[in-house]
Amino acid sequence: MAPATFFRPPPGSGALASVAWRVLRLVGWQIVLPEPVPLKCVVIVYPHTSNWDFPIGLLAQWALRIRFRWVGKDTMFDTPLRPLYLRWGGIPVNRRERTGFADAMREAFLHHDDFRLVIAPEATRGYVDHWKSGFYHIARAAGMPVALAFIDFARREIGFIGRVDLTGDVAADMARIADLYQGKTGKNPEQQGPIRLREARAPDA
Repeated sequence: MAPATFFRPPPGSGALASVAWRVLRLVGWQIVLPEPVPLKCVVIVYPHTSNWDFPIGLLAQWALRIRFRWVGKDTMFDTPLRPLYLRWGGIPVNRRERTGFADAMREAFLHHDDFRLVIAPEATRGYVDHWKSGFYHIARAAGMPVALAFIDFARREIGFIGRVDLTGDVAADMARIADLYQGKTGKNPEQQGPIRLREARAPDA
């Protein structure tokens, strides 16, 4: 495995990027960025096992100076913090009903030159035996690559490990994703489930 490429904001990045990076370094975290994140992509984040994932991820976003749009349960937005969550790129989603979200995101990709959609495919901090297939639906329908982001509490690293262009062969695509995520450890590793979809075939676009 190649050594990690650690990110540091270049001169002139601005106060927010510098402060966010310094806070992460102060608490012992590094940002891994082996290559630029595509301007348009679906970003999946794994493992997601703790509430701490959010503030660490937000600091990394600010340090990188990248505008991400991230998906969260609609109940998360039912707080006085809703305006801040929306300003920080949050998109509330009702997972209890079919809302046409995948179609809406496909349209968003078509009408934006810079759109990075972040999804935690486990959809919960607790253990699950398969991932939600929403990211696969959206990436295939929009023809977008999937960028693989991670939060590794064992190494205290957050960042990206590469990208995958989905082929429609679910088994092969998920095997590739699982291989790239090998060795990444969440804050509560007992809550990490297997990296697989329930579907044995490609989700319908």
